[in-house]
Amino acid sequence: DRPSLLLRERGHFSPARYFVEEVITGYDETDLYKTWSRANAMRSPQERNTRLENMTWRIWNLARKKKEVEDAKRLKRRLETEKPRTDATAEMSEDLFEGEKGEDAGDASVAYGDSSAGNTPRISAVDKLYIVLISLHGLVRGENLELGRDSDTSGQVKYVVELAKALSSCPGVYRVDLLTRQILAPNYDRGYGEPSETLVPTSFKNLKQERGENSGAYITRIPFGPKDKYLAKEHLWPYVQEFVDGALSHIVHMSKIIGEEIGCGHPMWPAVIHGHYASAGVAAALISGALNVHMVFTGHFLGKDKLEGLLKQGRQTREEINMTYKIMRRIEAEELSLDASEIVIASTRQEIEEQWNLYDGFEVMLARKLRARVKRGANCYGRYMPRMVIIPPGVEFGHMIHEFDMEGEEDSHSPASEDPPIWSEIMRFFTNPRKPLILAVARPYPEKNITTLVKAFGECRPLRELANLTLIMGNREAISKMSNMSAAVLTSVLTLIDEYDLYGQVAYPKHHKHSEVLDIYRLAARTKGAFVNVAYFEQFGVTLIEAAMHGLPVIATKNGAPVEIHQVLASH
Repeated sequence: DRPSLLLRERGHFSPARYFVEEVITGYDETDLYKTWSRANAMRSPQERNTRLENMTWRIWNLARKKKEVEDAKRLKRRLETEKPRTDATAEMSEDLFEGEKGEDAGDASVAYGDSSAGNTPRISAVDKLYIVLISLHGLVRGENLELGRDSDTSGQVKYVVELAKALSSCPGVYRVDLLTRQILAPNYDRGYGEPSETLVPTSFKNLKQERGENSGAYITRIPFGPKDKYLAKEHLWPYVQEFVDGALSHIVHMSKIIGEEIGCGHPMWPAVIHGHYASAGVAAALISGALNVHMVFTGHFLGKDKLEGLLKQGRQTREEINMTYKIMRRIEAEELSLDASEIVIASTRQEIEEQWNLYDGFEVMLARKLRARVKRGANCYGRYMPRMVIIPPGVEFGHMIHEFDMEGEEDSHSPASEDPPIWSEIMRFFTNPRKPLILAVARPYPEKNITTLVKAFGECRPLRELANLTLIMGNREAISKMSNMSAAVLTSVLTLIDEYDLYGQVAYPKHHKHSEVLDIYRLAARTKGAFVNVAYFEQFGVTLIEAAMHGLPVIATKNGAPVEIHQVLASH
């Protein structure tokens, strides 16, 4: 029979794949429930998965409701003359905000295969959108970001802050809330304990739009977990529900205030809840379900891909990896986020085809089949699949290009300006500071592969004679106060510098401000240097865009986003 055939062909039976293929290729309205039952019955007790059971039951239930709605539509169409479909209806836009243009425009049952009658998510007025972003870990503030202070305060923090600012500058957006954790721990800036912080909108758009008292972009800090302790992202899981309770209270309160402020006569519910990273994905799923609003998800760096990469390195067993990174809990959260999301934001096609395709909740080929069926108006039998949308590298940083250009103009028109202090801090390391700079900006973590860069520089004498190497590895007070992983990498870097006798040729400053990173790029560009990123895998690579915008040649790994980033930059 078909199940045994699938088992023989693939060597491992996948209930989700079997069920979906049955639904898509052999749909029988009278036998759908039996198909679901057989899919569950085929699993051994060791493979039992509550998430999968819920998913398959939902598919069956949605298909049943889909049939009811389609019967009603079919009856209506008998009474009307069928209108020819326009070419626009057949086009499925890859753009996040562009839907289908036809008689089914705005119909969630056509776009996503979900036709739950009477359960349409709440949508805010189109010209007064309220958007909620969620990013739980790291140190989040609007200015002077402490990027590199720890493993959780890195590119994602900058990404969500810039995204909140940019969204608030978009026409039609009334308010953006970036929800994160309130941190009252000692040795951390008091600003992280402030309940709210106003974000200054991006300067690349001058919008003439009437704003109310509560409009704009805000960082809203929700207290959850130990009040006087900073927690790494791996230790936030037990407190996610506590965050959800606080976030729901804030959103309900703010929705009422905005509704009264704009005079719409009812609460101004969020147009979308956007979760960033797995833990925020779980929170967004719970909140969007409670409020009945749309959910969007950005994974940033996926658990299954990280697990495979760590296993290939062979330094830790699966159990040790799970103990350190809580990786199985993270993967489970990503699966749940897939189930709940209307749209998943990805940086590259590689992320979709090689990373998300590892998850039960998404299959590339199935997604293409479903989209093809949607294009021609065919029945998807209630099967739901989140849309994967690629936001091309450079689009969300379009304002960054403008800002860099403006800053460059200011520099060129102020010849009397003094060199930034960070330049002197770097140049004091070099015996011959006139050489071009090879620049690397990365946290001291094994996956960033900094030691390989130092080793390559040390072993190539012609390169050492030609250029200097500058390593910007975050901020530190003392190696003894760093985490074990960061301390080990930095110790290895210093050992290699000593082994290859690179004194006077390598700079590794202890401190720099976030605002000084742009000055560092300018210094490398002034010396006719180059930027290098040798990470084993780069999920996105903001530094590549920043360096390129300053005119630096970029050398990067081919694994992940850099290849597509290069293509986008080359087209500008």
